[in-house]
Amino acid sequence: QVQLVESGGGLVQAGGSLTLSCAASGRTFSSYYMSWFRQAPGKEREFVAGIRMSDINTYYTDSVKGRFTISRDNAKNTVYLQMNSLKPEDTALYYCASGSYYPLRTAANFDYWGQGTQVTVSS
Repeated sequence: QVQLVESGGGLVQAGGSLTLSCAASGRTFSSYYMSWFRQAPGKEREFVAGIRMSDINTYYTDSVKGRFTISRDNAKNTVYLQMNSLKPEDTALYYCASGSYYPLRTAANFDYWGQGTQVTVSS
């Protein structure tokens, strides 16, 4: 059974930093793409960042480029999202997802999802 468990969310002031983690189990982690998505209240789920199997190729939505960094440790079956210079508009429930199809920014390409971790950025 595949499980994805996010952690690391919380309340932070604008300009602060958080690092999210997503621990995976139940499948060969290194064989799958991983992405982070987020959903704010009243809004649709949106792609944040994605990483291919080898962690060389990463992708970001424009609003987080230069502030967020996605990485993965295949030995630990974990993907990370380092978030710096946080803004109130980054407030959302953040999900990690595991999938086999490209492109990484398309939610329908991911077959397993975590339950999410809340990030709240105060102004």
